Amino acid sequence: METRQSITKVFGILTAGGDCPGLNAAIRGVCRAAHDRYNMAVIGIANGYRGLIDEDVRELQPKDFAGILTQGGTILGASREKPFKSQPGDVEMSEEKVQAIKEHYRKLKLDCLVVLGGNGTNTTGYLLAQEGLNILGLPKTIDNDIVGTDQTFGFHSALAIATEAIDRLHSTAQSHNRVMVIELMGHKAGWLSLYAGVAGGGDVILIPEIPYDIKAIGRHLIHRSQSGKRFSIVVVAEGALSVEEFRMDKKERKKYREQTVIPSIGYRVAKEIEVETGMETRATVLGYVQRGGIPCATDRVLATSFGTAAADLLAKGMYGRMVALIGNGIDSVDLSVPAGKTKPVPVNHYMVDTAISVGTCMGTHRI
Repeated sequence: METRQSITKVFGILTAGGDCPGLNAAIRGVCRAAHDRYNMAVIGIANGYRGLIDEDVRELQPKDFAGILTQGGTILGASREKPFKSQPGDVEMSEEKVQAIKEHYRKLKLDCLVVLGGNGTNTTGYLLAQEGLNILGLPKTIDNDIVGTDQTFGFHSALAIATEAIDRLHSTAQSHNRVMVIELMGHKAGWLSLYAGVAGGGDVILIPEIPYDIKAIGRHLIHRSQSGKRFSIVVVAEGALSVEEFRMDKKERKKYREQTVIPSIGYRVAKEIEVETGMETRATVLGYVQRGGIPCATDRVLATSFGTAAADLLAKGMYGRMVALIGNGIDSVDLSVPAGKTKPVPVNHYMVDTAISVGTCMGTHRI
């Protein structure tokens, strides 16, 4: 391959936040294009921003990013280190962490730092850019909730896993004439539960954006039972809220939930359904299974495309941006666009209407 000119000569790369399928595919996309096409040197940073604080780094060679396209997890390791976030009385520690990052960035003679992560990772990247560092972001998360990009890699792999889990619950629910509740990830946005619920034929889908009324759910499930449908599947995002909780502020909601010993929203909804309907109900929390394993084909392609696009931005010296899928093309947006934000499911989104149109209850009778 003919080597092309590049403004960036040396860059660092890290993965931060939770792991998700496609991280290694994205690392490979960035590093192969940067090394083979532009002859850049790559510094791998271990365990997210913590690695840059502790200077836990190594130069990556082609053998390091070869053969990793299909691997789950991340060869660089990850952490949820947030250097700008300080606890009460811990402001000095936060300042020390940021200063360490800046010192090691300059010591390593980096022209840019590439960060692969979700909302928190790209927000930290934006804050570091405000501190004078050159930063590029890549959007990954199974929640698909990053502002500025139509899709994030990791989402479709998690969607496939969640859909398969719902499919498997159907047979148990049918065999025992039960209501089966499955709790999926999604603290602030319900994209995963909405799409998996539609793909898996969920009878009820509860997402954070639409507060649920247990009486509306109960009426729906009783109607199904009276119509001869003796089992039901309820898909719940972990951040789902009842109508009552939706009216509370964060502090009130926390106090309210501390009054119960029920471990999570899935179990709580299951108990509420039993009380409201008298139907035998069971709960399953899919948990970290959603984030593990090899990426699906769609995420491999998207992550690779994001990676090669990042290499092109590095070559042009276009820093302070996040690679994004916009429409049918790979583009980029300013890092200020995703910083400190979450992309919720619009209540009028076509997929919400799709779910309702096929008879799914969204937890309320008002939509």
